Amino acid sequence: MFPTIGHLINYLFHKHILFNIQTLGFFMAMAFISSYQVFKAEFKRKEAEGKIKAFTQTIVEGKPASALEIFVNSLLGFLFGFKILGGLISYHSFLSDPQKYILSLQGNLICGILCGLGFGYWAWYDRRKVQLAQPVIVEKTVHPYQLALQIVFTVAFWGFIGAKLFDTAEHFDRLKYDPIGTLFSVNGFTYYGGLIFGALAYLYFCHKRGMRLDHLADIGSPGMMLAYAVGRVGCALSGDGDWGIANMHPKPTWLNWMPDWAWSYRFPHNEINAGAPMDNCSGNFCYELVRGVYPTSFYEAVLCLLLFILMWAIRKHLGPAGLMFYIYLILNGTERILIETIRINIRYRFLGLNLTQAEWISAAMITCGLIGILSIIYKCLKKQGKLSY
Repeated sequence: MFPTIGHLINYLFHKHILFNIQTLGFFMAMAFISSYQVFKAEFKRKEAEGKIKAFTQTIVEGKPASALEIFVNSLLGFLFGFKILGGLISYHSFLSDPQKYILSLQGNLICGILCGLGFGYWAWYDRRKVQLAQPVIVEKTVHPYQLALQIVFTVAFWGFIGAKLFDTAEHFDRLKYDPIGTLFSVNGFTYYGGLIFGALAYLYFCHKRGMRLDHLADIGSPGMMLAYAVGRVGCALSGDGDWGIANMHPKPTWLNWMPDWAWSYRFPHNEINAGAPMDNCSGNFCYELVRGVYPTSFYEAVLCLLLFILMWAIRKHLGPAGLMFYIYLILNGTERILIETIRINIRYRFLGLNLTQAEWISAAMITCGLIGILSIIYKCLKKQGKLSY
């Protein structure tokens, strides 16, 4: 396993490089970057097809920088100097444990103050250069694809909160005994919490700007599938605990083409130090599982990448608005239900069924997807006059 990017570089190139950026965090960032590219491309395509339209935004030009703008820029500058520049000055301390450094009160106060003053002055001076004696109101045309970066940041923020809240609810016993440690831990996130909160934030953000919800859902579906696939690559490479049940079965002969680790894996050097200590290993990340388990994060990465390719290939051939979204719900829900049969998760009994949180949500997604497709078929048949009463 490769808990940091440095471990991955060392394995691939046989070079010992100290680069302690968390592998999972790196691939989560890559997931948002890839989804940004997909969102932007789909916004452009939908606008070219006339499904969504550019809108006008009223802005005031020539105003001086407000006290709030100067304060926010100064705060960002302080954080940049305190943590980033402070991390460069205390380079070895930062690289030994980046997570601990970032979440601690460690930093360089002098760099923080200087950068805060510099950023605040920059905000004031930048506005001062274009300040008018009498500010004017102008209307600016904004194309939806120009909002893609802002959308991704909004989705990331609310998705992070949702993923943490859902994980906290799923492991409520931990919250009771260690509320601060549970809420602010860098580990422990639930995918569907992030998906639900992120999707709602995305729909609200865009709907306020006059875009239809069904077209927005179609636009976001391929990007969400790709982001999930890339994120799961990070889970698979880092060994973040997102693995399956113990797999002690011999590999079937018809799967001889598959590497042994893809059938059953003990996740040596996993990032959460789960399992038993490894022989002839010292320092961090020296644990591996006692028994091999199904590498479910690897399975999901491959499956979701293939599903994204399918969705990308058919996206231009789907006529009715909302159809891509309903297909996404069915594909994503089905994939997760299949994986849940070999994953370790807490189960909840309701209506006589004993299912995991993900299975309940997946079942709801599949149901909504099927109902949505049936409603589209019904509307099409009714429009063609093939339905009689």
